[in-house]
This record gives sequence, structure tokens and C-alpha cells, in this order.
Amino acid sequence: MPLSVLLQYVLPHRFLSRIVYWATRWTWRPWKNWLIGTIVRNYRVDMSEAQQGDPRAFASFNAFFTRALKPGARSAPADPRAIACPADGRISQLGTIGNGRILQAKGQDFTVAELLGEESAAAPYTNGLFATVYLSPRDYHRVHAPLAGTLRETVHVPGRIFSVAPFAVEHVPRLFARNERMVCHFDGSNPHGSGGPWCLVLVGAMLVSGVETVWSGVEIPPYASTIVRKDWRGKGLVFERFAELGRFNMGSTAILLLPAGLAAWDSALTAEEAVKVGQPLGLLG
Repeated sequence: MPLSVLLQYVLPHRFLSRIVYWATRWTWRPWKNWLIGTIVRNYRVDMSEAQQGDPRAFASFNAFFTRALKPGARSAPADPRAIACPADGRISQLGTIGNGRILQAKGQDFTVAELLGEESAAAPYTNGLFATVYLSPRDYHRVHAPLAGTLRETVHVPGRIFSVAPFAVEHVPRLFARNERMVCHFDGSNPHGSGGPWCLVLVGAMLVSGVETVWSGVEIPPYASTIVRKDWRGKGLVFERFAELGRFNMGSTAILLLPAGLAAWDSALTAEEAVKVGQPLGLLG
């Protein structure tokens, strides 16, 4: 196992994340401009897509990191049956859930129940579909609805804060089922497919592990010590496909779960392929 991975087992994840939380919100101009400029240069961030195209105009690094895009920079699929990609990034893995197990990387997998934090919630997805999208520092860090749906429940599952970069995904067993995460359960309301449930899991990563939603604001941090459930039934939180759901404040992976028989993935999509918000991932059946 590489030293970079071994170190993650001993580093004080939450302590380091608290330091980065403060550092990424520091508004001192020389600091935030240096940090933003470093990321823009090293990761070749395309600022021409951003609503605010001047990197130095952002109040803090986190404001830059969660930047909005210009209207029309991303759009919903033309086909009303299409499943919209929920985030910019790269497909880490995409496929069928085999008897309740999700592929993480070659030789690595984890169970749906582990990911969701409970057996009962995993039942609809036992032989369903999954898509894992990894967001790098260069990517647009807001998350959008892949399908129309009504928010039923969120579950904040406590955990570690390992890196979600490819090198860690390859070597850390059950990584996505071990990291701090926000599980968002939706009831489907798409007239072009089943009204069955779908689930989007926002997985935190080393250095902040921040998750924010449009319906409740900042959810992580604080970090949880036990599972925290919020019941949103009857609150009228209905989202159209492609609507913004939330954002990652540093470090991120989004995992979409669909029940068996609801849809089929585009067979042309493969692991490591670059994707954009709104790009069709497959079609409802």
C-alpha cells in the first residue's frame, strides 16, 4: 500500500479538516488570491464558464470553489426520459449493483446497506444501478437532480474523512461506506418512468468534507458522532430534474442509486470518462 494511503489511517482527519475549513474562508486578500490562483493554474480551471470570471473577485477560496456558472453553461437533457448527470467530474464507476454490492475499484466493493447506513433503506437497490462521480478541484462543485423527485429523508452518516482521489479509492477498502456522508432519499415523480425511489449520496473527503443543501443550508460540518435523520415528508420539497440540490465545500464524490427496472445506463459510458452536469447517463425504462 502506498505511503500516501497509509498516512491517511493515522492523520487526524477532523482536526486537519477544521483547519482547512477556516483557511478556505479566510478573506485576507493576499491569502485567498494566492490560494485561488494556485488552483486555477495547477488544475487549469475554466473560468470562462463562471458567472464571476475574475478569480480575484471572490471573497474567499470557498466562494470560488462553490462558484455559480453562467446561465446556459449546463443544461438538462433534451430527452425527458434521460437521467441527468448530477455533477461535473469523472465517472469513478458505473454499473449494476450485484446482490447488494457496489463496485468501488478493481478488487474493492462495499454494500448498499453500509453506504446508506441501514439495511431497510438498501432493499430497493439490491439489484439496481449505481453511478459514482468524482469531482476534482477544477470542477464545478454544485450538485443537481438527476431525476424529478420529492425529498423524503436525509441521513447524515458519521465516518472517517479519507481522500476520495483515485489513488485512495483504489487502495482504501469500503472507502465510500466509511467516509462522512449525507444520504438523500427521494420519491420519484417523473411521468416518463416509475415513481419508485432514488437516492443520491454526497460523500465527504479529506480536508473539510463540507456538504450544503438548498433546503437546509450547511449540513456537514458539524461532524456527526451518531446517525442523524431528518424527515422531510410533507414539506413540499419537490425538485424538477436538473434543479440544484446542494454543493460541496471542498472534497467530493456523488453516488446515484436507482432501483432495478427503473432505467438502463448508456452502454458507451466507461470508468474515468469525464462528465458534466446534465449530461445524459441513461434512459428511464
